Amino acid sequence: MIEVESLVKTFGDVPAVDGISFSVKQGEIFAFLGPNGAGKSTAIQMLTTLIRPTSGSARVNGFDVVKREKDVRLSIGVALQETGIDKVLTGRELLVLQGRLFKMTKREAEARAEELLSVVSLADAADRKSGTYSGGMRRRLDLALTLVHRPIVLFLDEPTTGLDPASRIEIWKEVRRLNQEFGTTIFLTTQYLEEADELADRIAIIHHGKIVVEGTAEELKQTVGGESISLVFHTDSEARAAAELFGQAATGPSLVFELRDYTLTDVVRKLDEQALQPERLTVKQPSLDDVFLKVTGESYEGGVPSVD
Repeated sequence: MIEVESLVKTFGDVPAVDGISFSVKQGEIFAFLGPNGAGKSTAIQMLTTLIRPTSGSARVNGFDVVKREKDVRLSIGVALQETGIDKVLTGRELLVLQGRLFKMTKREAEARAEELLSVVSLADAADRKSGTYSGGMRRRLDLALTLVHRPIVLFLDEPTTGLDPASRIEIWKEVRRLNQEFGTTIFLTTQYLEEADELADRIAIIHHGKIVVEGTAEELKQTVGGESISLVFHTDSEARAAAELFGQAATGPSLVFELRDYTLTDVVRKLDEQALQPERLTVKQPSLDDVFLKVTGESYEGGVPSVD
């Protein structure tokens, strides 16, 4: 579906995308994960023919993004960060207009609009002006507009940025449904760790324009080890005593170590035997945040959801 080889985009002397290579299979949800400025949007703009690469190559649905721009555009749907929705027209009118732009007859466009309004759960708001829609509703309408011509691949550039948590979950449901019910291949960029973890079959983490690691969420998490346990005691001396039991080092009243050689039951039993009672015990699964820290040496500074 998507084949990228050594793709580069520079602005002046600054490389926004620096020699990335990857592939996306048919029916897959593939996520580009990275903080602001990592190169995500530049990459998606090249793949959707909005800007030309400086060097390297990319093919979408078998079409070269430079040599066969028109064929690429006809076979994809694109939802960028900023929606260009006309707020005066209704949701239905916008979908019919989109169909007409793709050379559908009026009857075909109306039928497709009706179908898509149901798909994205906007049938009840179809005849309201889109300017009255909430942020989540506008995003769902934007999704519907990208699907009018039945694209083979759907590109979503940060589809939930700026939405409140409830609206984000609704968009996740729609993206999953498009993929599972219609087999749509989806390439999405996101700055949200949990979004990539929740939606993607495979994830590529991009940092300073380079792909630093790629794989399924579970594969990526396995690279940083297994579960870890955090123990917080009332005193530093209790933490030091507990640390000696497990061959670890305490930091003040706290102790953190991997559950590599012990089960949670082992830990609780050994503490009980020494009459050590932690104030707080937390078991932590490895996360994409841990992966980012390992491969970049930096803490992740992606987006924090904001209320629209």
